[in-house]
Amino acid sequence: MKKNVFVIGLNEFNRERLQRLRGADEIEFHGVIDPALIYEAEDFNISAMLETAERQLNEFDGSIDAIVGYIDFPVSTMLPILCRKFNTRSVSLEALLKCEHKYWSRVVQREVIPDNIPNFTYFDPFDDEALGKIGSAGVAFPFFVKPIKSSGSRLGFRIDSPEDFDHAVSQFREEIGSIAAPFDYVLEKAELPDEIRAVNGGCCMAEQVIGGRQCTIEGYVHDGKVTCYAMVDSIRYPQVLSFYYYLYPSQLPEKVQKKMRELAEKVMVHTGYDNSAFNIEFFWDELQDHIWLLEINTRIAQAHCDLFEKVDGLSHQQVTVDLGLGRRPDMPQSEGACKVAANFFYRVFFTDATVSRVPPPGEIEMVAARVPGTRIVPQVKEGMRLKDLPEQDAYSYAVAHIWMGANKLSSLLWSYEQILKGLNFEFNDIEE
Repeated sequence: MKKNVFVIGLNEFNRERLQRLRGADEIEFHGVIDPALIYEAEDFNISAMLETAERQLNEFDGSIDAIVGYIDFPVSTMLPILCRKFNTRSVSLEALLKCEHKYWSRVVQREVIPDNIPNFTYFDPFDDEALGKIGSAGVAFPFFVKPIKSSGSRLGFRIDSPEDFDHAVSQFREEIGSIAAPFDYVLEKAELPDEIRAVNGGCCMAEQVIGGRQCTIEGYVHDGKVTCYAMVDSIRYPQVLSFYYYLYPSQLPEKVQKKMRELAEKVMVHTGYDNSAFNIEFFWDELQDHIWLLEINTRIAQAHCDLFEKVDGLSHQQVTVDLGLGRRPDMPQSEGACKVAANFFYRVFFTDATVSRVPPPGEIEMVAARVPGTRIVPQVKEGMRLKDLPEQDAYSYAVAHIWMGANKLSSLLWSYEQILKGLNFEFNDIEE
């Protein structure tokens, strides 16, 4: 009899990709919650979403063998709640929050790898004295600020002056409620230390600026054993915080990768994290030969799925599904058609603009066909304002994602330039 695996926010594209996993012929995949409610929204009513999910699961006439997801907040925080209710495998809510609650995560990291994290503190963005308190906590300019529960690069700012801080605070005061309310709902369901409970979803983090060559370790914990199975480089545009592309496999020296794996294992064991996937973002300061841990995410990176398909032969959704079913993940290595692969972000650096033209599907297909294996996914629609695009950083807008593979990096970058020449997005009412 087939296993029933329920995937929160499952869309048709990912259903097809899941069907290519090892053992997929023995699994029936079911969607839970309309994917549009997750992918196209910035305000999340987690209570209503959980009620919908519970109703759908209760109405199912069959075994519920796994409940999984591979999407950031709010899906990542909903999974332990649903899995506990339906008695399926998952990380505990408290262990997950030791990674997702950015302040608690730093406190936990400080207990085991204090030399690999920056100075940090939390602050209330509605406190007019917040900047002075940040300085008193030992965090000096330049520093970085973000919500206690950040999602992607949303509401993240580099602060080089009091004016920068004032701008960031104005944005927090306007928008943080859409993050705070749903995250507070999750926090109420967890057993938290008093000092952590005082730092609610409306608070923000301030951290000393760290930097270097950025990368992400993909890993999982199964029955208490940590496995780091891959590393992906995160390449940024020069002089800005926006991502240019993700590159797999990593080009970092093996000794650096080895040290990062050791740090990842130490932290994940200390949190008590188990039976779930994770990824950890690091910086390697090449000049100082020093490694910094940036943040922990409690899921696979969905943006990396195509990279693993191209290089290893399967999406690392294999890890998510295997863990949900209580199995040790069965990920291949170097069994794909390409030696290297990248997820490029086609960006515009406007304050805002109206999208006046998006290449139609036929045109997109013709451009993608220039380099076999290319996938181009526009993120915008004609007539929309860029500020309405969800999950963006504070400095640019990713108007399309482009996945490509090749046998060497130089060929990959050259092919991307050829793809760009054929893409014609247009904008008006531009605010520089």
